[in-house]
Amino acid sequence: MMNTKILAAVALASVAHAQSQLYGQCGGIGWSGATTCVSGAYCSKINDCNSSSAATSAKTTQTTLATTTRTTSGASQTTSKPTATNSANPLAGKTFYANPYYSSEIVSIAAPSLSAAGSAALAAKATNVAKVGTFYWLDVRAKVPTIATFAKDVRTKNAQGANLVLPLVVYDLPERDCAALASNGELSLANNGAALYQQYIDDIAAQINAFPDVPFVLVIEPDSLANLVTNLNVQKCANAADAYKTLTKYAIKTLNLKNVVMYLDAGHAGWLGWPANITPAAQLFAQLYKDAGSPAAVRGLATNVANYNAWSISTCPSYAQGNAVCDEKKYVNALAPILQAQGFPAHFITDTGRNGVQPTKQQAWGDWCNVIGTGFGIRPSTSTDDPLLDAYVWVKPGGEGDGTSNSSSVRYDAHCGYADALQPAPEAGTWFQAYFVQLLQNANPAF
Repeated sequence: MMNTKILAAVALASVAHAQSQLYGQCGGIGWSGATTCVSGAYCSKINDCNSSSAATSAKTTQTTLATTTRTTSGASQTTSKPTATNSANPLAGKTFYANPYYSSEIVSIAAPSLSAAGSAALAAKATNVAKVGTFYWLDVRAKVPTIATFAKDVRTKNAQGANLVLPLVVYDLPERDCAALASNGELSLANNGAALYQQYIDDIAAQINAFPDVPFVLVIEPDSLANLVTNLNVQKCANAADAYKTLTKYAIKTLNLKNVVMYLDAGHAGWLGWPANITPAAQLFAQLYKDAGSPAAVRGLATNVANYNAWSISTCPSYAQGNAVCDEKKYVNALAPILQAQGFPAHFITDTGRNGVQPTKQQAWGDWCNVIGTGFGIRPSTSTDDPLLDAYVWVKPGGEGDGTSNSSSVRYDAHCGYADALQPAPEAGTWFQAYFVQLLQNANPAF
């Protein structure tokens, strides 16, 4: 069996070498190989070298990605067994608050649409999803006052015997989503974005401070720091790099409050789990943490946010391209000892909201937009099978779209036009009924 694995790895390496002229790994900080794609291509999200025609010809790009192979410096790596435990897990025993915004999307849109279509049984299951605690995304400044509404509800329920924690995503950096287009944000550095972001963080802190008896868990800026590891050859990312670092430090220092637990976003196994990326990523997280004064509220890292990777899978899927760190459990266990060596707290939460079907139907590991065939995964819980994992969580609310398939849209990203993306799709963050139905029908465990 071992010989078969070795032969497979050799075969993958041969294919990778043959394809690397277009698809050489975009690399990471300190990566000794090529750090950019060839002329006529660009490094998109999650180590994807795409032809420069991708923006205008999704079909051409998806064919290229379906037949190319990511290069790596090795199929596996050896790490020491992490010593961290979850004995002091601040989330232990708590339940994640099911915010009324997501519930209303299901109760007022999803379930009635299913009933009208003659699917009463599925509509009933949909109402059960509305009871699941998901993170609320503070993706525009206008949403910050909503924190008070939710916090009052949590306070009331906790006074009645519940043990709820209020989960939020801090997500409004200027030049947000720097290596893609679908989730471009409201702030830009050229238009006072840094100062406006600091005010946004101050406003969040003020809201949280008004409810010292309500526990909060925050995921800090999905995609941001990961882009600084792999995508500095994208001009927008290079231009925003210093601001990302400075403002992330400001966020974790300002939100370092006694009733807050924070997790910085750390991409996922298919992004930062590569040999070239994992150590530079750990070093970046640790440096920012130390530069911010090692805030006590920073508990660790969030992985697989809005992504599809299995928490644990017995056989690495073909799209893992020979990387042995092919699920989130392997990823956090590979990352933890490197973080510990750098002085960063090695504790994790992992998004299981869309990973119920394994392996996925992704043509390439970097395909992230509305991937077809997915299902709701493990319900949010602080009861996990690994001492490094504080909780399974649903950070991405299932049914809120990743990006539009309308190629004429300003925020159109070619990934949303690939063959493995469900179409037609609405703008990022808006309700995508067909995708919700897909997640519900494929849920594992079932509703």
